[in-house]
Amino acid sequence: MSGIDSLGDLRGKRVLVRSDLNVPLDGSTITDDGRIRASVPTIRSLADAGARVVVTAHLGRPKGEPDPRYSLEPVAARLGELLGADVAFASDTVGDSAKVTVEGLEDGQVAVLENVRFNAGETSKDDAERGAFADRLAALADAFVSDGFGVVHRKQASVYDVAQRLPHAMGGLVATEIDVLRRLTEDPERPYVVVLGGSKVSDKLGVIDNLLGKADKLLIGGGMVFTFLKAQGHEVGKSLLEEDQLDICRAYLDRAEESGVQILLPTDIVVDTAFPAGDREPQPRVVPASGIPADSLGLDIGPESAAAFAAALADARTVFWNGPMGVFEVDAFADGTRAVAEALTGVDGLSVVGGGDSAAAVRTLGFDESAFGHISTGGGASLEYLEGKELPGIQVLEA
Repeated sequence: MSGIDSLGDLRGKRVLVRSDLNVPLDGSTITDDGRIRASVPTIRSLADAGARVVVTAHLGRPKGEPDPRYSLEPVAARLGELLGADVAFASDTVGDSAKVTVEGLEDGQVAVLENVRFNAGETSKDDAERGAFADRLAALADAFVSDGFGVVHRKQASVYDVAQRLPHAMGGLVATEIDVLRRLTEDPERPYVVVLGGSKVSDKLGVIDNLLGKADKLLIGGGMVFTFLKAQGHEVGKSLLEEDQLDICRAYLDRAEESGVQILLPTDIVVDTAFPAGDREPQPRVVPASGIPADSLGLDIGPESAAAFAAALADARTVFWNGPMGVFEVDAFADGTRAVAEALTGVDGLSVVGGGDSAAAVRTLGFDESAFGHISTGGGASLEYLEGKELPGIQVLEA
């Protein structure tokens, strides 16, 4: 796969960059600008090379038509602040505003197009409809750079089809992400520990299935752990449970034992009788993982488990972490996630925070991002790569 240098002299050329600017908003206020900051180096590099940079990205899940709640205008403003330069904003993606905005760019200037998902063709399953939209996007540019790792697992117009229509290259962010993921899957340094959390086992089935043959230890927390505990015969009260995954969890536990992979489950759980708790303050209690009361639900791993997870990470040379250990947004249920993050900062080797809620937790809990080997911008893309799936947005760059 070719990097930006393969595109030759970019001065005066219009370069369409697919970035991942899908950041959380509270109204028009950006609450976590991590993905915008991660997109800056590639955009700045292109601008410094004299390109006329046209950024396309999505925000949220609009239904293929304009929705002001998901406008990229505040994101464009924040990008300009981070670049230290004015960033033009087009109020549509491929319409009159986009054309005028792109035509008005001078060498080294940057523009952001409105949310690409305001157009039904972006996410269409129909190749012709998607291709027709990609034609209009491609008409705005002379070359394409794929730098939105969070979407490379999607066969969408601005990710896949545009790359078939323009000279294309991989941006620095995507190149770094792929390099890190290869280190996780191709002869990783050992001990290799994988930490999985988040709400649902079903979201992580493919990763567990694939990594049972690669990792030395698998630490499981978050909401998904209760299906494993139930599979062991424990009662889980009102905790999150996927009944239809119990047999699969039992099979994974058996496979791990047969293959010598250690699956570490919590021995204690922080519970409350309700969540969200309404106006009352949280009332956390620590109970044995084997004895969750019928009127309670688990919201974090307990202190004994947090210490055990940290100890299991202490001698690791390679760690991949995806998914918080509990409801980290609430202080009363954040200690498990905090303990795992703290343990990762001490890893003597490669520590990878696998995007999504894990990356948000690192920032929310106040950790220095430089203390981790790599913080991914794409949780879903990382998981699909680790499952062994082909990523369309990467595959097309190899053509």
